[in-house]
Amino acid sequence: MELRTIENLLEKYFDAATSTAEENILKEYFSSSDVAPHLEQYKPMFGYFVKEATQEFEKAVPLKPRRQNVKWLSIAASLVVMFSLYALFSNQSGHERELGTYEDPEIAFQETQKALNMLSNQVNVGVSGVEYLGEYEKSKNKIFKDSKK
Repeated sequence: MELRTIENLLEKYFDAATSTAEENILKEYFSSSDVAPHLEQYKPMFGYFVKEATQEFEKAVPLKPRRQNVKWLSIAASLVVMFSLYALFSNQSGHERELGTYEDPEIAFQETQKALNMLSNQVNVGVSGVEYLGEYEKSKNKIFKDSKK
């Protein structure tokens, strides 16, 4: 084979631009005994590729089926259900929890004002975020209208 062709193929190979057929030509050339002296350094690399391509995996692969721990899963689920039922009935037994009821109307009014004030602040934060979206929409419309003209 012409030396210049091999050098061109090597250049293409190192640029990752060779086809499989061209790589086979290189492997065949470097497995032969008449390799040019300045290309001898590539002979072990292509020899390795040829040797490894013929190697087969010979060890036995143990195929143990994966056991699912259904027993442990069912025990865990039943414990969760029992704990949930205990928590539910322990809160309702004997006494009711106080759910924000007030005897004094002034204190009830003040607490309601606090809760509504907190809610108002959170709504205002959301509204300010929506204002940014409105500005974004206006800017986007200006840009796309100007670019269509």
